[in-house]
Amino acid sequence: MPRKREPRLDNRVKDLRAAKGNVTQQVLADEVGVTRQTIVALEGGAYTPSLTLALKISKYFGKSVEEIFWMNEV
Repeated sequence: MPRKREPRLDNRVKDLRAAKGNVTQQVLADEVGVTRQTIVALEGGAYTPSLTLALKISKYFGKSVEEIFWMNEV
């Protein structure tokens, strides 16, 4: 029996950075306490954030976690 794939966590962090006035990946990383490489991986779908990081990002943008992150059944 084939294994079921894990759902992917998608996000709109890149769009929100642009909407907030072209906030750079480095600025966002500094604000939420991670490296720029973490933001790159997050935006590219290669990294799933911890709950703490998701909450920090949502607070930075003034949005709920659900407005930024959602499950995408693959």
